[in-house]
Formats: sequence, C-alpha cells, structure tokens
Amino acid sequence: MTAQTGGQAAWVKSERQLDRERRRRRADVRSGSVAAASTVLCVVVAVVVVVGSPGWPRVHETFFNWGELTGAFPDVLRGFWLNVRIFLIAEVLILVLGLLVALARGLRTPLLFPLRALAVAYTDVFRGIPTILLVYLVGFGLPALRLQGVPESPAVLGGFALVLSYGAYVAEVFRAGIDSIHPSQRAAARSLGLSKAQSLRYVVLPQAVRRVVPPLLNDFASLQKDTALVAVLGPLEALRQAQIHSAETFNYTPYLATAVLFIALTVPMARFTDHLAARAERRRAPGGGR
Repeated sequence: MTAQTGGQAAWVKSERQLDRERRRRRADVRSGSVAAASTVLCVVVAVVVVVGSPGWPRVHETFFNWGELTGAFPDVLRGFWLNVRIFLIAEVLILVLGLLVALARGLRTPLLFPLRALAVAYTDVFRGIPTILLVYLVGFGLPALRLQGVPESPAVLGGFALVLSYGAYVAEVFRAGIDSIHPSQRAAARSLGLSKAQSLRYVVLPQAVRRVVPPLLNDFASLQKDTALVAVLGPLEALRQAQIHSAETFNYTPYLATAVLFIALTVPMARFTDHLAARAERRRAPGGGR
C-alpha cells in the first residue's frame, strides 16, 4: 500500500504482510531452537556412549594422550608445512595440465587427432590407477631409469604423481564446463567476427571456468588430504612425522594431531565450496542474475 509523505507516494507494508513476516520470524526462531537442541542432544548421547564404553580408558590413553600430543605436535606441524607446499605447487600445475588436456580433447581438426587421442588415453589411464599406486610407480620407477635430469627428491616425485593423477580428473571437470556452454554462445561470437580460438578464449572459457569452480575446489580439498600419500616415499611430512613418533612410543595420538591439522585446512575449503555453489545456484534462479 502507499501513503502520501511530503507530496510523494511512499510504500508502506500492509498489516497482513507485517503479520506474515512476524510469523516467519517466529517459525525461523522455533526451527533454529529445535535444530540446536537436537544437535546438542545427539552430541551428548554420543559422548556418553563413547566415554561409558568398557574400552574407553584404553582408547583415551592411546589416542588422546596430552603428553604425547605436546611432544609430537611441533614435528607434525613442521611436516604439515611440507604438505601445504606440495599442495600449493601441485594445485597450479594441475590446473594448467587439466585445462590443456581438456582443450586437446575438444580438438576436431583431423591433423591434430593424435593429440586428441593422447589426451583421451591420458585421462583414461591415470583416472584408472589408484593414486597411492601411482605414487609408488613414479616415486620408485622414475629414479630407477637413471635418466638425466630426473629429480631424486621424494617430495618432488610424490607431488608429480599427484599432478598426473589429479590432472586427469580436473581435465574432465574443465571439459564438462566447456561442453555445458550453449552452442549459441560460440555462434554469437563468430557472428561478431571472432575466430574459433578467440571465441574459446574470450567467450567460452570464462563462462566455463565460473561454472566449474565449486567442483574444482572439491577436487582440491581431496588433493590436500592425498598429499599424505607422499609419506610412502619417505619425506618428513605430517603423516611420516606421526609415524615416527608412534613407532617410538606405540601411541597413536600423533596421528590424531595430523588429522586435526588436515581438518583445519580442509573444512574451511569445503565451506567455501558450498558458498560458491549456493551463489551459483542463486544466479541461475529466475531473477537472481545480480
């Protein structure tokens, strides 16, 4: 409804609309209270069941020993920094490799068919090999070839194996994003005088990349955890440090410290991924283009 204020019409909410908003607020408060109460109840029940179990004293001593935690945490944290470095470097290389492979799979020129076939073979092979097996093959196989220039650092070799494995998955994510762009976008770009390469660069890729950001972040959250697989080659990263301390004391608390560090890095990334996915959904909704 409208009301006159100073000669101008001002919009004023009706009583019915105000009543609907009050009811909606009360319903939101009631739903939040029920959700909070049920969550607290479930947590309390879980804690009571675990703490009251017959084997809890032994589990508490083996996995939740404060003295072992404080003793191992500095070394585990130092090793975790190696995991972070492997992740950051591998992430950039995976993005580049995945995009190049996705573009190669989209080639339609007969002359470049071998390149397209190579991209298909790469994605099929490296998506089919378990990541930990690939770490073994690269970490122990490449140095055995004794080729000039092959790095000997286990951290570098393990990171290279992760790049090969995740590059295949990311390539398929990029390819799905490119294929999701409607052909009319390419046709409109060509009608404006852009070449195929220019249409891909300035029209298709920007839209495709925006669409695949949430699944890419999901893959990178998994990559952050899989950096622990490099421990099988021997570098002193977080998991390896935890193994060393546990072997000395036969206590598994250092593993718990390692898990907490990975959770502290992975959970914020997962929540950020959810935020981007929700924002993309709002943009696709009718009237949500802004």
